[in-house]
Amino acid sequence: MTENSVPVLSVQNLRVSFDTQDGTVHAVDGVSFDAYAGETICIVGESGSGKSVMASSIMRLNNSSTATTEGRILVKGLDVLSASEEEVRGIRGSEVAMIFQDPMSALNPYFTVGKQIAEAYVVHHPGASKHEIHDVVLAMMIKVGIPSPEKRIDEYPHQFSGGMRQRIVIAIALINNPKILIADEPTTALDVTVQAQILDLMMSLQKEFGMTIILITHDLGVVAEVAQDVIVMYAGHIVEQSHVDALFHAPTHPYSWGLLGSVASYGDNKRGGLLTISGSPPSLISLPVGCSFHPRCAHSKGEGSVCMTDSPSLRSVGSDGSRSACHLADDVLVSVGRRGFRS
Repeated sequence: MTENSVPVLSVQNLRVSFDTQDGTVHAVDGVSFDAYAGETICIVGESGSGKSVMASSIMRLNNSSTATTEGRILVKGLDVLSASEEEVRGIRGSEVAMIFQDPMSALNPYFTVGKQIAEAYVVHHPGASKHEIHDVVLAMMIKVGIPSPEKRIDEYPHQFSGGMRQRIVIAIALINNPKILIADEPTTALDVTVQAQILDLMMSLQKEFGMTIILITHDLGVVAEVAQDVIVMYAGHIVEQSHVDALFHAPTHPYSWGLLGSVASYGDNKRGGLLTISGSPPSLISLPVGCSFHPRCAHSKGEGSVCMTDSPSLRSVGSDGSRSACHLADDVLVSVGRRGFRS
């Protein structure tokens, strides 16, 4: 969390809902955070917690006919949510770009990879010559580690491995040197060795381009490796926001505690077994009254308590700058959390 500087991205009270036959799904409910130049923020949480919907909102990719979006998302002072489509196209890909989960579905099987990388460049450089475009595409393919780019520029996605396809998707995202890169589970479909290569590549390119990275992941090992700040989401809300060291040493929300305890390298050696989070995430159509996590929380005070009557706000906890949306964070959870997960 950077002091005395202007954020390159500011998400302010973002709310995204979808109307369905069963009711209104509150996918993102009151999310706010700032991201600063050159930092990496990891966003973690179970499937359905609102991570990907929030990321799509930053790019304004949610379908306006089915999604209702409120709040503000500022990129270079432009409110993405209220801007014209032309204004959004002007920053999408140039100021902020996105890497999607599945590289195969993100690429068009009917066009060569060179043409697809070039298309992303031409959108923001309409007057570029064919020679310039070809040179820029080759240079980017080299940067992302695609071998024999002179030959492979004319090949199709099916001719590449999963790891190479992900490198192509990264090349498309970075061809215009964006200031912000959103990566939505960029290594999910890849084996462990390739995952490490892709993450190393992203971190290397971050240093080269000075990008801010918003990384959505389920992998807490990745979080420990690359994050400066961490946002933990549950049921459409941010329940904890802290520096990565604070999260692993002293989580202040019981959901964060449960996530960390469910990882073998943190949960088993010190406690004799993995921790689990009982129950299932709540329906986003009908959230529990009070704290959304209280039906699964081992620290909830039970019937009639503040946990069951009042929704907790995200507030500062302790002295390390952490913020927690838990009524009990100041006492029970801080003392429990001080045991830590890192030696």
